[in-house]
Amino acid sequence: MVEAKRTPLYEEHLAAKAKLIDFGGWEMPVQYAGVIDEHHAVRIKAGLFDVSHMGEIDVRGEEALAFVQMLITNDASKLEDGKILYSPMCFPNGGIVDDLLVYRYNSKHFFLVVNASNVDKDYAWMVEQAKSFNVSLENVSDQYAQLALQGPLAETILQRITTVNLAQIKYYSFTQGEIDGVDSLISRTGYTGEDGFEIYVSPEYGQQLWRKILEVGAPEGVQPIGLGARDTLRFEARLPLYGNELGAEITPLEAGLGIFVRLDKAAFVGRDVLLAQKEHGVPRKLVGLEMIDRGIARSHYPLQKDGQEIGFITSGSFSPTLNKNIALGLIRAELAIQGEILDVMIRGKAVKAKIIPSLFYKRGK
Repeated sequence: MVEAKRTPLYEEHLAAKAKLIDFGGWEMPVQYAGVIDEHHAVRIKAGLFDVSHMGEIDVRGEEALAFVQMLITNDASKLEDGKILYSPMCFPNGGIVDDLLVYRYNSKHFFLVVNASNVDKDYAWMVEQAKSFNVSLENVSDQYAQLALQGPLAETILQRITTVNLAQIKYYSFTQGEIDGVDSLISRTGYTGEDGFEIYVSPEYGQQLWRKILEVGAPEGVQPIGLGARDTLRFEARLPLYGNELGAEITPLEAGLGIFVRLDKAAFVGRDVLLAQKEHGVPRKLVGLEMIDRGIARSHYPLQKDGQEIGFITSGSFSPTLNKNIALGLIRAELAIQGEILDVMIRGKAVKAKIIPSLFYKRGK
């Protein structure tokens, strides 16, 4: 039996009496005060996440830009120094290897942030693709602890312990500076639908910053947030999760990520298949669902129409913000019609749901 990995903040989670679970081989907090309480804290105030399990891969060399361009579906040539790009990364069949964030230091140095459960697979894939490029790759995941402070009060709280002018860090940008005297990489992306920051530091400083942020944010009620609320927050904002909305058998176009697929740029892995889907139409589409009958649609539950299976649930839960049961489902494209009634098969029983717009929550609305 493989022993679960632990982040540099493991002792903090124990001290906070977090409920711990296995997540992609990591022993991680799923909740502290409770999922719904933590969810509302991030929507209304601010919450602090341990995301040190995420993977980081450094790309350097004369052909770093050309390599990244070939690797991802989005257009890295438009990326400026100090900016960040979100993109799927595909197999030749158009299926998704992973979705990642691309940080550009300069044309010869990129920093890629990948999902925790995919680090080894992603790194092996990248190394294989890099063979014909003048680049060097290094998996630097062990060199970082990563904290995320999310919520409308995130900037106010974090500004108290840094000399960096956080207001100057625009959305999907990053900079380097000190937080509580600790050298940090600070970015502004987020995975909750709210404003917020990611802080990358050497592992030995993770606990110091965790404690300091909770201390200086205490007047606003900042609190630690587990994976449970992280999932409901990202799900409401229609942010995809690998293994749910994304996977090796799902293309970015099927997942509704067409805005991040730039078919007009130079060749990239999977381009031919995605171009064909764009021209002829996708076979499946991701739709939003609101439960009509009682019941929660869980990931991978079958979806039926008139007794015929037409797809499956990718994510589903009770929405604390909307106060109702909602879901995302991947279904046959011709049936993706607003207002259509479908059956979610919950333990063999047909439970009715209605197709609704899939962006359940947007900040400020």
